[in-house]
Amino acid sequence: MKFIKNNLLIISGMLIGGLAGFLYWKFVGCHSGNCAITSNPVNSTLYGFVTGGLLFSVFKKDVKKQTNKQ
Repeated sequence: MKFIKNNLLIISGMLIGGLAGFLYWKFVGCHSGNCAITSNPVNSTLYGFVTGGLLFSVFKKDVKKQTNKQ
């Protein structure tokens, strides 16, 4: 549960990207089969997952532990 809470932004980006990749395949995709990514719904969805996760990871803030030196 802590992992999900710490990475909620990246996980939501992956889900949004996967949905966008699937919708891109559904409405725009390559129907001839010559396109490596958009001719297959699995490839298009996985590409969307990776792209969405990477894009949303840019906005994640790093929380660094501060130690008090006395």
